[in-house]
Amino acid sequence: MTTTETEMKLKGLTPQFHSDAVELETHANWRAGDIGDTDHWTLRLTAAHHAELDAALEHARSVADDVLDVTADHFPLPTLAPRLAEMAEELVNGRGFARIAALDVERLGAEAASWIYWGIGMHLGEPWPQNAKGHLLGDVKDQGKAPDDPTARGNEIGGHPLGFHSDGSDLVGLLCIDSGVSGGESLVANAVGAYNALVQTRPDLAAVLYEPLPYDFRGEQQAGSRPYYSVPAFTRHTGPTGDRLFVRYIRPFIQASQRHADAPRLTDIQIEAMDAYDALINDPDNQVEMALRPGDIQFVNNYHVLHGRRRYVDDADSGRVRWLKRLWLATDILGPDDRPERFQRAGAMGHWGTRRTKA
Repeated sequence: MTTTETEMKLKGLTPQFHSDAVELETHANWRAGDIGDTDHWTLRLTAAHHAELDAALEHARSVADDVLDVTADHFPLPTLAPRLAEMAEELVNGRGFARIAALDVERLGAEAASWIYWGIGMHLGEPWPQNAKGHLLGDVKDQGKAPDDPTARGNEIGGHPLGFHSDGSDLVGLLCIDSGVSGGESLVANAVGAYNALVQTRPDLAAVLYEPLPYDFRGEQQAGSRPYYSVPAFTRHTGPTGDRLFVRYIRPFIQASQRHADAPRLTDIQIEAMDAYDALINDPDNQVEMALRPGDIQFVNNYHVLHGRRRYVDDADSGRVRWLKRLWLATDILGPDDRPERFQRAGAMGHWGTRRTKA
């Protein structure tokens, strides 16, 4: 009998687990040993692909002065577009992550590489604001924020490792401009596989994570509104394509919500449930490591795969500073009826969409 069941029995209560706490999307239950061959999840660009991307860049710059105005139609990719469509399908309905290797950043320079990256992204989805500033093309680099700064977000903190977490969009993309001196390896973990393992071993704790958890807004809430929002770690949604699992999990933001006096207090059973999920997420056989080199692009499905990074070292004096460009994307593979209301574009961060800028 589990701890929760025992506690309830002692109180004369009958355990009632959340009805949605069942195994979901088991086709995505990959383990590291299943996908150890990097060719399974890497699109390797050929000389012909590079020529196609160069031509698309030239066309995009002839019709748009600002990269944010570039659409998929402005960035024609006659041979790559079908490959990107296959990648999008794999991201949403398959393993949930992919890599493109690699743009020639040394030849292109950071600005041109960012335009190409944006153009590729527009073939996978529509841009989604990443913060209250409305950044659609963001930076992941040391921006001078300390880890204990209550307004700091992971993309602003340099050097420190980042634990597994999801971002606030359907897909997140990362283009490596510079990998820094050492470290900074990217990690992806199977959120679906860990969820299903939790349902199998501790359905009581899986049920707990179907209930809303408070998340700190990091100071980016709408003026006059409360400084936290609430969303479950797990959401089950039944739509035209069947039952889907949506994971939203950023434990540091959950814990940081407790600095607000009016935020709901985390209970012992919620902490136990998060500890159990974290243990499954951090199982080495539940994750894949990849070293992002300059020009590499990684895409991740935020609902099925969590991502993180290892500690890294910069050398500002020599210019060796780890720098990634970030995209948040909404995929049209998931229509409005395929997702819960809280995962529509006008969800908790809907007010971020009032501006369109780049970092």
